[in-house]
Amino acid sequence: MEEEVKFMNTQRTRRQIRTRHKIKNTERPRVTVFRSNKYISAQIIDDKKNETIIGVSEKNLKIKGTKTQRAKALGLLLAEKAKAKKVNKVVFDRGSYSYHGRVKSVAEGLREGGIEF
Repeated sequence: MEEEVKFMNTQRTRRQIRTRHKIKNTERPRVTVFRSNKYISAQIIDDKKNETIIGVSEKNLKIKGTKTQRAKALGLLLAEKAKAKKVNKVVFDRGSYSYHGRVKSVAEGLREGGIEF
C-alpha cells in the first residue's frame, strides 16, 4: 500500500485510500458514491467477488429539482433495487468526498428506503 501512496500523493487520493482501507474487508457489500459537478451516481459492490451488484446514475432519473433532491431520489431508487436483490445491510463508502450535501442526501435516501448501514 505504501507504493500506491507514493505514486498518488495528492490529498484527495490519500483521503480516498484511507477511507476505503477502513471498510474494504468487511462482510457487507459497500455503497460507493461518485459525484461530478452535474450528476451523481452510486453502486453497490461485492468486494469478495469483485463485482458490481447494482449501479444507478442520476441520468436515469426523470425527476426535476435541486441536485440535493435528485441525490435523495437516487438513494431511494438504489434502496429499491437493493431490496429486490435481497441486499439489506451495506457499508457506506463516501470515497474522498465529505459526508455533506449530495453525498449525505444519497445516504439519507438509502436509509429511508430501508437499507441499514
